[in-house]
Parts: sequence; structure tokens; C-alpha cells
Amino acid sequence: MIVITGGAGFIGSALLWKLNCEGIDDVIVVDNLGTSDKWRNLVKRRYADYLHKDDFLEMVCEDNVPFHVDAIIHMGACSSTTERDADYLMENNYRYSRRLAEWAVQNGVRFIYAGSAATYGDGSKGFSDDDEVSVTLRPINMYGYSKQVFDLWALRNNLPDKVAGVKFFNVFGPNEYHKGEMKSLVHKAFHQIKETGRVGLFKSYRSEFRDGEQLRDFVYVKDCVNVLWWLLENRDVNGIFNLGTGNARSWNDLANAVFSAMNQISQIDYIEMPESIRDQYQYLTEAKMDKLGAAGCPVSFGSLEDSVYDYVINYLGKSDRYL
Repeated sequence: MIVITGGAGFIGSALLWKLNCEGIDDVIVVDNLGTSDKWRNLVKRRYADYLHKDDFLEMVCEDNVPFHVDAIIHMGACSSTTERDADYLMENNYRYSRRLAEWAVQNGVRFIYAGSAATYGDGSKGFSDDDEVSVTLRPINMYGYSKQVFDLWALRNNLPDKVAGVKFFNVFGPNEYHKGEMKSLVHKAFHQIKETGRVGLFKSYRSEFRDGEQLRDFVYVKDCVNVLWWLLENRDVNGIFNLGTGNARSWNDLANAVFSAMNQISQIDYIEMPESIRDQYQYLTEAKMDKLGAAGCPVSFGSLEDSVYDYVINYLGKSDRYL
């Protein structure tokens, strides 16, 4: 049995789609559906059972999991970069992850977990996923710090020799619809263009970046789950790896790709950035992908334009938007 925590969420449900495409439905979905629309991500998917995240953690802590677990792909976390409840983030993103990892290692279960590029903070220390660099990072928001704490714990306990972690950069694609303000610009721009014919992007507050020219490593969710599938298939590959394209592009590029996919003329307005996030804003993210490549990962990443086109035409523009 494969367990996907956060299995109803964005990347988790996309991974479930990938497993189904590979003919696998012997999967336990672990999540906290609550009152959100995450359940819609599961409607078309095949899986063996659903468990609330607290129930699964209790089983793990009591070492009383009533089914054979072949692998845990731990995608479950609070992914809001603006979350202010530090105790919640530490409990949900660090301690929960630690308990699952300890149990998995003790029981010989493949463990793959979601890290985050938010651990790189303002980018002043670069974006290398070498372990020597990881221990020096200084995140600039509490979400990033909660992810960093787990990475540091894993490094101190030599877990990168036994588990695989992936630091996701700016992921976009189908099944992100429940994420509120955390949805990608592709999703937001699509609806802005439909309603007004225009897109709003944040102004730059640094002289070295023109408005809309702040840079991000945008990566399509389908490419991400191909990497996760490869890690699941290649259990001897362990360590903490970046997961981006390795090619930073601007917000202007991303907006223009949406306009192009929708066959619309680009019309961009530059708007003020909320003061509450100006001090935490990253002006550049770009994954160094050498480590994953050296591990033998053969996954290639689609171009930004092709990925945006697929998302807009085959999902956002359809009545059924789900994987």
C-alpha cells in the first residue's frame, strides 16, 4: 500500500493521478478535508481508502497501522507562506513529518517528503541543495522556517541517506483550485483576463528589477509528479533535492504566456505590493538541479509556455478542470 499524506491537496492529488495513470490504485489518501473543496480533487481518482491525518498519525505513534505500507509520500503540510501561527506550523510541518519519518525508517518503508524553496529565504546564499549549504540557510517566513527545521533534523540524524526530500519551487497546474490566495498566477491571470482583459502584477521595490521582472523558477505540477514517481521507483536514491526547472523566468513572461494561450493581447497593470509581504518577498528563485541530475533522474521539464498552454487549454478552459 502507498500512503499519500496531503493526498487530496494540490501536489498530492496530482501524484494520485500519476499513480492511477501507472495502473496503481492501492493507495491510502491521508488528509484533512474539513470544509474546503479539496474533496473535488479526489472525485475522478481511484484509491483504497481515506484517513484523516490525525487518525493516521495515531496509528503511526502507536505502531498499529492495520495495513502493509510499502511507501509514504508525505505531501501534507500547511503551505501558506503568510501563516502566522508558529506553533501550528511547527506541529503540522515539523513534528508530524518527524513522527512519520521515524516510523518509516524503523519499519523499512520508503519515505519521500515535500520540502520547500522557501527555506532559501532572500536567496542571498544561493539555491544549491548541497547539504553543506542547507545548514546555513535563513528562511524569511515562518512557513519556510518550519520546513527548514525538518530538513535540519533530517541532516543531523543522517536521514538523507535513508529518505528522499524534494524542495518544490513555484509549482502551478490543475487541482490547485482550493488554495485561495495561494493559487498560482496562471490561475489568477486566466480569470482576470476573462473578466477584464488585463492582469495585475506587483511593482518592484528594488532598482535592479523592473516592474514585473522579478524572477521565479516556475515548474508544472505534471513534471513534479514525474520526478516523485521516479523517486518512488528508484528507492536507492536518497537525499534532499531541489525540484524546479533550473531556469528562472519573470512574472511578465508568465503573464504573457497566459495571454498567448488565451489568444489575447497582453495588457499588464503594475500594482502596489501589500506592505505586509514586502520584507518577505523573494525577487529571485532558481533551482540548482545538478544534484538530482547526478542521481540519474531522467525527467525533462516542459517550457513555461508549453506548460501554461496545457494548463489553460486543457484544464482552466474546460468545464471539468480536474486531473
